[in-house]
Amino acid sequence: MKSFLIIGMGRFGRHCAQKLYEMGHQVMAIDKQESRIDAVLSYVHVAQIGDSCDENFLNTLGVSDFDCCVCAIGDDFQSSLETTSLLKELGAKYVVARACRDRHKKFLLRNGADEAVYPERQLANWTAIRVSSEHIFDYIELDKNHAIYELDVPASWIGKTISEVDVRNRYHINVIGIKIDDCVTMDFGPYTKFAKNMRLLVIGQIKTCEEHPDSDHLHVCMVDVGKETLQIVCGAPNARTGIKVIVALVGAKLPNDVVIKKGMIR
Repeated sequence: MKSFLIIGMGRFGRHCAQKLYEMGHQVMAIDKQESRIDAVLSYVHVAQIGDSCDENFLNTLGVSDFDCCVCAIGDDFQSSLETTSLLKELGAKYVVARACRDRHKKFLLRNGADEAVYPERQLANWTAIRVSSEHIFDYIELDKNHAIYELDVPASWIGKTISEVDVRNRYHINVIGIKIDDCVTMDFGPYTKFAKNMRLLVIGQIKTCEEHPDSDHLHVCMVDVGKETLQIVCGAPNARTGIKVIVALVGAKLPNDVVIKKGMIR
């Protein structure tokens, strides 16, 4: 169990506090508005009304005693910077600050934040990738070159074992989990058979990625799938060289009966 000090009980701060509380951590909430503090009393251990830009007030909280301090102020640029800086000056072990734009994020990192999160951008990126392809159900970017995808099992794999498909060697992707009826399991092996109701958590890789000559929103990617390198037109906004991605091969059947076909780039 860890202890968290969360400053700013807007939507982001409130949801953060609630989730940490549900996970069994100790949470202290701070906000200038009494109404916001009243709204979170049921799922925080301690709550106080106060101005986080007041050094004397922050000093009474014992900032250095918390495992992590979260500055969830997003709509007041100056207060966000001042609070982040004061937290670090008062000995905060680890400061996470919320940014509302790119420049805000840069200033937060310069003013003492150990980590700056930009929830609107992060959620926008996830949504864009999620809706760009009908066979992608979830997506987590680990770094610029690695990502985890949840996708349907290709029709040509159904009934075959992981060993028979030879996923890693032939397609250069790694199955890290299997999801059946909303339950994820890591309990699988080379003789596990793919079934129609399965979804896979996998990793793959793009070798090169260039803009489509006749489109502003498409990319032409050379993708190494193990036995060969395929030229694939991709609409994912984050497609780039080196990233590991899902590959639906020719003949794969996607949701809504969409079948991947071979064609010419026009």
